[in-house]
Amino acid sequence: MQTIMNAGALALACAIATPATAQTVSGDADGFASSNSAIVAAPRAEVWRELVHPENWWAHTWSDNPANLRLEATAGGCFCETIPATDGWPAGSVEHMRVVMVIPGSVLRMSGSLGPLQSEGLAGTLTVTLADEGEGTRIQWDYVTGGHSRIDLEMLAPIVDNVQREFLGGLVGRLGGELDEG
Repeated sequence: MQTIMNAGALALACAIATPATAQTVSGDADGFASSNSAIVAAPRAEVWRELVHPENWWAHTWSDNPANLRLEATAGGCFCETIPATDGWPAGSVEHMRVVMVIPGSVLRMSGSLGPLQSEGLAGTLTVTLADEGEGTRIQWDYVTGGHSRIDLEMLAPIVDNVQREFLGGLVGRLGGELDEG
């Protein structure tokens, strides 16, 4: 069953349940930036193939099922989720983010506010950059958000960073690597 919490309640729940090992690189009342990275023992082509299939590794879905996710890896493409039909209601959908840049094997950039940030007056940008590193690939994961929010963004920054780190961790877990210390 789909559970939707208001943003304040979710922020409080995450603050209690998640240790604050933030990689927030900057933050104030108007916004924040989160940066995480990892090195995996896989070539960029393999990392890219996995990156553009978030249904295999993304956590936190509105439908409680990552199989409902899809990513159209082209400018203007949708990182979307289908909400299955239930209780006589037709299927619904969620746009998590909109793809704004694709350089296959190197850069995936998407724009949008994720999860409870969607209900605020915020704009977010996620940039995932891949680069050769020794025998493997470095994955750089940067999320920047700002705008007007009813939630204290300075308080929210470490929580969002932990979630971003979790997303990167899901991808890294599929590829056999470890997150850099944060």
